[in-house]
Amino acid sequence: MLLLALDTATPAVTVALHDGEAVVASSSQVDARRHGELLLPAVDRVLADAGLRLDAVTGIVVGIGPGPYTGLRVGLMTADTFGLALGVPVHGVCTLDGLAHAADLDGPFVVATDARRKEVYWARYADSRTRVTDPAVDRPADIADQVAGLPAVGAGALLYPDTFPSAHEPEHVSAAALASLAAERLAAGVELPAPRPLYLRRPDAQVPKNYKVVTPK
Repeated sequence: MLLLALDTATPAVTVALHDGEAVVASSSQVDARRHGELLLPAVDRVLADAGLRLDAVTGIVVGIGPGPYTGLRVGLMTADTFGLALGVPVHGVCTLDGLAHAADLDGPFVVATDARRKEVYWARYADSRTRVTDPAVDRPADIADQVAGLPAVGAGALLYPDTFPSAHEPEHVSAAALASLAAERLAAGVELPAPRPLYLRRPDAQVPKNYKVVTPK
C-alpha cells in the first residue's frame, strides 16, 4: 500500500505519503488563497522526499470537507485526476475526521474549522476515531448549548473562545493524519466513501438576478 493523501478544505495545503504502516513524507503550507498554486509542487516535494515516483502510488486519499467551495474543489479535482491517470482508487475522508484523528483525544470533544461569515464547520466526537454527529455549519453562539463543557480543536474553535473556551491545536488538518486514518480504516476492511464534496452551503459567487443571456441570432 502506498497512499497519496491531500487536503485543501482549510487554509492548509497539505500532502502526505503513507505506506500502510507509517507516514513516509509530508508537507503542509498555510495559505488560503494559493491552493491551486501550491498543491502540485507539494506533491512533487513529498514524492522527492520519499524517493518515490507517482506511479508507485496505489491509492489516493482526499479530504472532502466541509470547506469553502473554491479551495475544496482544488483538492478534489486533483485527486480525481490522479486516480484516473494512475488507475487507482480515490478515497474520500471527512476533513473534520482528519483533525479529530490528529487531536488524539480519548473522551468526547468537538472539531470546528473556520467557515467564514462568522460561522464554523463542526461536528462532535466520542473519541479521536468516532464522529457522533454529521458535519454542520452554524454560528458559534447558536451551538453553544451543544458544545458546552467539551474540549475543542481547530481554527474555528480557536476563533471563538466564548463558545469554545477549551480550544487548542491542531488548528488545521494535516494530510499525514488523514492518510493514517484512511490506512487504518482500509486495513480494517472499512469501505471509504467516494470523494463527494461536503460544501454544506452554496458558493459565494452567484449569477446576478437580472443577468441576461445574449445569444447570436
